[in-house]
Amino acid sequence: MGLGWSPLGSCGQHGEPLRATVEAASLLGPVHSKRVWSPPPVPFSGILGPSPRQLEDWHQPRRPARPGPPSHADAACAGLAACPAQQAQTATGCAWRSRPHGLGGQAKRRGGHGVPRGRRSRGRRWEEPRFGGQGGHVAHCRWTSSRTQLASSLRAIAARYQELSQFPTVTHAALGAGPTTSAGGQTFLLYTGESAGSRGAAVLGPSRCRPAPRSRSVSPQSMGMAGDAGHPHGQHPALPTLRGASAPRRPLSVPGPFACLAWSHAETRLLYVAEKSQPTPRPRFSWDAPTQCTLQGERFLYHEDWGEALSTRSVPVLCVLDVQESSVTVLEGVPEDVSPGQALWSPDDSGVVFVGWWHVPFRLGLSACSNRRWVVAPAPCALLSAEHRAACSPRLSPDGRRLLYLEGAVGGPHRQCLQLRLTWHTRLTATVLDVVREPPDGEGSGAFTGIYADALPPRCWAADSRRALLSTPQRSRTDLLLADTEAATVTNLTAGSPEGCWVLLTTQWDLLVATCSAPHQPPSLVVAVLPPAGQEPTLHWVRAEDTAPVPGISWKTLLVQLPCDEQSPQALEAVLLSPPAGAAPHPLVVCPHGGPHAVFDARWRPSMAALCQLGFAVLMVNYRGSLGFGQSAIDSLLSRVGEQDVADTQLAVERALQSEALDPCRVALLGGSHGAFVALHLLARHPERYRACAVRSPVTNLATLLGTSDIPDWRYTALGLPYAFERVPRAEDLAAMLLHSPITGVQAPVLLCVGGRDRRVCPMQALEFYRVLRARDVPVRLLWYPEGNHALSGVETEADVFGNCARWIIQHLGQSRAAPGQHGP
Repeated sequence: MGLGWSPLGSCGQHGEPLRATVEAASLLGPVHSKRVWSPPPVPFSGILGPSPRQLEDWHQPRRPARPGPPSHADAACAGLAACPAQQAQTATGCAWRSRPHGLGGQAKRRGGHGVPRGRRSRGRRWEEPRFGGQGGHVAHCRWTSSRTQLASSLRAIAARYQELSQFPTVTHAALGAGPTTSAGGQTFLLYTGESAGSRGAAVLGPSRCRPAPRSRSVSPQSMGMAGDAGHPHGQHPALPTLRGASAPRRPLSVPGPFACLAWSHAETRLLYVAEKSQPTPRPRFSWDAPTQCTLQGERFLYHEDWGEALSTRSVPVLCVLDVQESSVTVLEGVPEDVSPGQALWSPDDSGVVFVGWWHVPFRLGLSACSNRRWVVAPAPCALLSAEHRAACSPRLSPDGRRLLYLEGAVGGPHRQCLQLRLTWHTRLTATVLDVVREPPDGEGSGAFTGIYADALPPRCWAADSRRALLSTPQRSRTDLLLADTEAATVTNLTAGSPEGCWVLLTTQWDLLVATCSAPHQPPSLVVAVLPPAGQEPTLHWVRAEDTAPVPGISWKTLLVQLPCDEQSPQALEAVLLSPPAGAAPHPLVVCPHGGPHAVFDARWRPSMAALCQLGFAVLMVNYRGSLGFGQSAIDSLLSRVGEQDVADTQLAVERALQSEALDPCRVALLGGSHGAFVALHLLARHPERYRACAVRSPVTNLATLLGTSDIPDWRYTALGLPYAFERVPRAEDLAAMLLHSPITGVQAPVLLCVGGRDRRVCPMQALEFYRVLRARDVPVRLLWYPEGNHALSGVETEADVFGNCARWIIQHLGQSRAAPGQHGP
C-alpha cells in the first residue's frame, strides 16, 4: 500500500449517500428497524457485583423493561445460566449517563440506571453486596466435586466477569468551543463516544487560555467518525438524507482500514469510502424453449474480499457528498489494481490524498497486517510515498504544509517497526523517526523503542504544525509519544507513570484527550494542555472521568534474563497479575499472546482481572518477537516459530514460579490464535508442568492451514521460507510445517473454542485436533460458534468463551497438591 494524490476531476454517477448503519436489536424484544446508532455508555455501580442468589434471580421471566445500553454484562452468564443476549439494541427513548464515582458506592440511577438490565427496583432498595460474605460471595471459592459447589462456582465466574465488563471505554472523542468564563477564559466541550446523545462535559479553561475557533458540533449519529472529520463548524451537524437514483455502492457499515469521513475545508463536501456493489445478473432460462435459453455467465462469479474481519470489503471507492447540491459522486482516476482508503482533502480542496492497497494478482488478508504492498499510481494520480514500501495513515498539519504518515517494509513479519515520514509542501520526503532495531535494554528505562502503532490518531498535530503525538507500544507498556518533525526527536510523555497503557483520542487547539488504564484499573478519561516546545515535561493531566483500581489485584512487570547461549542479548518481559497475598500460593494461568507479532501491554483487560478475582495469578508473556522491543526482536522469531516463542514462554513461567508466591502444581494455559499454538506446544513438551489448557481459534497443523488461511504468505515467512504469489507448496515445505505443529504429543485436557466464520485460522484446524485427541482418549471439549470470527468477538460469544474457559481451568486444576488446606479454585 502507499500514499497517492488525485485531483478532483470528472466523477461517477450520482446516487443516494452512504451512511453507517447497524442492525439494532433489543435485548428484551424483537429486532427493530435499521437506524444510525452510536454506542451508549455502560452503566456501572462499582466493582462489587451481585450475590449468586441475586444473579440467579435476574434470569427469572419478567415483564420487559425499558431497553438500556449494550454491555458484556448482558451475556456474562451466557452458556452458564441460560442468559440470552444480543450484540446491539436501540437507545430510543432513553438517555443513559455514566458518572464517575467510587467503587462500591451507590450510582445515581434514572429509571433503573445501575440496576441489572431488565429488572426494576419494585419499591425495594438495591443493596450492593460486599466481599467476605457481607451479603455477597467471596472472591476465592473452594473447588469440590459436589454439584452444588459447581453451580456456586459457575455463578461466581459469571458474577466476576459481569462486574468487570461494565466499565465503559471511551473509543473516540472530539472537542468543541464552550462559553467564555466571567474571567475571560475559554471553556471547551468534550464529546465522547460513550453516549447515545450529544453528551458534553465542560472542561474548565486551564491557566494558559487560548481563543478557540468557531464552535464545532459533532454528530453522534456518525459513530464518532464525524468528530474526526476535517473542520466542521456546526453548519451540518448530521448527514442529510438524500433521495435519488440507486448507485452501485453500499456503505462500509463497520469502520476498517479503508474507512474515512472527511469534511472539505470549505465545509461544502464530505469525502468518504464506500463499497462498490457487484451486479447480480438474473438467469434468462426458458423451459418451453430450452434451445433458446441464455444464461448470464457471471451470476456465480467469485469476488475476492480482504479476508478476516473484512469479508464484506472487496472494491472500495472514494465518494464525495456535495451538501449544497444534494448529490453524491464517485471519484475517478484511481487505478483499477488499487483499493483506495484513508482519504483526506488537500489543503485547497482541489484533490484528495489516499492510501492505495495493491490487490493484484489476488488479495491477501489485511487485518493486523501492515506489510502489504502498494502500487505506483499513474496519472492523474501522483505518488507521494516511497516506491516498494508500505505506507498508511496520512495526517495533514493544521497549516497545510506537512503530511505525516507511517511507512514500513513490504513482506516479512506481518507487523513491524515503522518509520514516521514527512512530505507534501516541498514534495521532498524526510524521515522524522526511523526504525529502531535494538533499543537499550532494561524495563523502565524510558528509551524510545520504535513505532508499532496500527495508525496515527485522526488528530495528531499540535497547533504549531511542528509537533505530532501518537500512542505506541514501548516494551510491555503503551505510551504517549511526542515527535518534533523539525528536530527529528521524540519525547515519551508518560514514561514511568503508574498506568501501563495510554491511548490518545484527539488533539485540538493543543488540548490532549486520552485514556489511561492498568491491569487492575479500568480506563480513565484524562485531558491536558500541551506546553510550548521544549517544555513538554511539565505536562499535567486532569482526570475528567476517573475510575478507582479494582480492590485485591496487584500487578508487576517481570524482567526475564535469557541464557548466555542465546543469540539475542535482550531480555524478555511478562506482566503478572496477582490476587490478594493472603490466599497464596496462587494457581497460575499462563497466557502467551497471539500474532505472533503483537504484545501484552499493561492495559485493562476484564477477562484477566476476572480470573484474578477468582483466585488465579495471571502471567501474560511477551516472548521475543513481540512488538515494542525493536525490529531485531521481531526478526529473531522468523524461522524459529514453535521453538523460540515456546522456550521464552516456558522460561518466563519458571522465573515466575521461582520468584513469586505461586503453586507449581496448579498451572494452566490460556491463549488464542498463535498464543494457542504456543500453549499447545507447551502442553506437549512439558506435561509435568501444565494440567489443563483452554485455547481459542488454535493453530494446530501448519501444513493443512496453508491453503485455508487468508494470509498464506505468513505461513511461509514464519518458517523462514521465501514467499511469492505464484509459489506452489512443495513436499519439503509441508514437511517443515508439520514438524513445527503441535498436533502430536498433547496428553493433558484441552478446551477448544472456534468460530465458524474464522478466515484467519480455519475452524477445521480445531476439528482435526479434536478428533486426534478423542482417538487418544485425551479429555477434550470443542465449542463451535457458528457466527464467530477469528477473534470470537461479540457480547454473547465473548462471555460464553470466558465462562467456559474459566470453568475448564477450575475443573482440571482442582485442589493444590502442595497445600491441601488452602482455599483456591
